[in-house]
Amino acid sequence: MSPQVESKSSSIVIVGAGVFGLSTAIHLAERGYTNVTILDKQSYQDSHYAYEKERHTTDYGSLSCSHCSTADINKIIRAAYGSQFEYQTLALDAIAKWKKWNEELKTGKTVPPGFSTSDALFVNNSTVTMTTGLEMDQFEKDTIRNMDRVGLRETQVNLHNPQDVARARAKGFGFAVDAFSTSNISSVLDTQSGFVYADRACHFALHKAQKLGVKAILGGSKSTFSHFLENADGKITGVKTADGVSHQADLTIMACGGWTPSLLTQLDNLCETTAGSVAMFQLPQDKALWDKFAPENFPTWSYDIRRGKYGGLYGFARDPNGVVKIGYRGTKFTNPQTQADGASRSVPVTRWTQEAIRQIPLMASRVIKGFVRDYLPELIDCEMTSRLCWYTDSYDNHFVIDFVPDHHGLMVATGGSGHGFKFLPNLGEHVVDRIEGKKNDYLQYWNWRSLEKGAKPYNSIMEGVGSDRSLHHQAMTSLDRFATQLSRL
Repeated sequence: MSPQVESKSSSIVIVGAGVFGLSTAIHLAERGYTNVTILDKQSYQDSHYAYEKERHTTDYGSLSCSHCSTADINKIIRAAYGSQFEYQTLALDAIAKWKKWNEELKTGKTVPPGFSTSDALFVNNSTVTMTTGLEMDQFEKDTIRNMDRVGLRETQVNLHNPQDVARARAKGFGFAVDAFSTSNISSVLDTQSGFVYADRACHFALHKAQKLGVKAILGGSKSTFSHFLENADGKITGVKTADGVSHQADLTIMACGGWTPSLLTQLDNLCETTAGSVAMFQLPQDKALWDKFAPENFPTWSYDIRRGKYGGLYGFARDPNGVVKIGYRGTKFTNPQTQADGASRSVPVTRWTQEAIRQIPLMASRVIKGFVRDYLPELIDCEMTSRLCWYTDSYDNHFVIDFVPDHHGLMVATGGSGHGFKFLPNLGEHVVDRIEGKKNDYLQYWNWRSLEKGAKPYNSIMEGVGSDRSLHHQAMTSLDRFATQLSRL
């Protein structure tokens, strides 16, 4: 494929300042593109991507707050990808680049306002993957085999293998070995993984992009997408924002996270917006608990992550404010709404778009509650808040990075499917390869595509209001009710 822009000075507008948009902007600038603009309706220059302006604010209407999946306190960084060797390779490359970003902070090369050279984005506190039953999950077996292919077998620790455990302790990961009672479940520790401080990582990336010359227009009507500009030949020539201003572009890239499928309706049956459920437990000022859940003493973890609606749990060490986050994606909830063209599409609903939505589905709360009861009872009496976290799932769990068919000048970068954040430092390399028409082994997975007739999708999408995953059919658990239920365990 030939390059889709004429020169490095061609104008490129990216709609969305999340992971896909930021990474694309950085790598465009690093390859010498000089006319790149990011638009996003969120005031990230004020919020610094924090989900709440202040960690425990009750001003849920604050426009300085953020409400996309990017705006979060932490995200898992894992290298394990089972049989998907290509994603393992991409993840290992991402981890290497996260370490470079840590080094940029440490050496003072890139230090955004509010950061210091003692800060870190990526924390290598390992990940513990737990699966019901003593038989190791096939995913873990495949991961071990693929890590062995690249000389990294020793990074994978079977917690039922005394030799593996001894090796993990010798490498300083004894805290992870002892974090959970795993005698009756299959458990694998990955010593090269961990988490990133998500909001700070995006703040860092935005600063890096701007330092490289990317223009960012963020917050309010001046940066809120209204509609595409189109010439007489049908070419997309940019976008108009809600304030009526036209932003001309030789190439427009839609990277709007959970809002992408409803803004770019050509994604019907390829991508859908779905919600995960998040519970955040505030630790009291108790030294024992504070120390136990510190990142240097507690691993990142997942539980029955591929076992359907009664699994799909993951969690983290505490953040600097003492918040312990547990997420649930065993059921990927939807919010189908009828749009202007008469079609029903799932759209995000957050506490900043609907005052009442300070809840998570009762199904999610019960699964989280059961795990806390069995594995982390110290959290039962902690103050807790909850929220929905909106993602964009593709039907096959692969990203979508391609030009929109029959719309010259328009590209999409989306479909994170709950595993895209880890690639913030390197995903944009591949977006730029697509723009430049370069051969790339990954892009074959991220083409514009459709589900073959009779094939079973990895993610069921576009089921509409009748789906049992629709929030229309979910009993929602209020914060007060959920907290009371936990205290009764």
